[in-house]
Amino acid sequence: MFMRRGPAIRPAVRPAGRPLLRGALVGGTAYAAGRSAARKQQNEYEQNQQLMDQQQQIADLQAQQAPPAQQAPPAQQPAPTGAPSLADQLAQLGQLVQQGLMTPEEFAAAKAKLLGT
Repeated sequence: MFMRRGPAIRPAVRPAGRPLLRGALVGGTAYAAGRSAARKQQNEYEQNQQLMDQQQQIADLQAQQAPPAQQAPPAQQPAPTGAPSLADQLAQLGQLVQQGLMTPEEFAAAKAKLLGT
């Protein structure tokens, strides 16, 4: 009694051609594609950074060029029932100079006129 066995197991046959060279080619191509994608992503990141930096610089320049916020005019005091005193007039002229509405030369001329000199 002889028993019949299944087909004999064949040893793995090496594919025709050069598998090592084929593997190196596929691996090298994948490596190059990965590097290219990484380089492209890095370039996009750098461009985005430059764009953000430029936008920040523009915003900073616009903030510097914007006129300062105007202050509300000071509350007016009730006018006294007579002519304002000389000290009040000089104080008012001083405020005009501080606000930039009058030059120091104009202030000196107005002061001389008030003092009568």
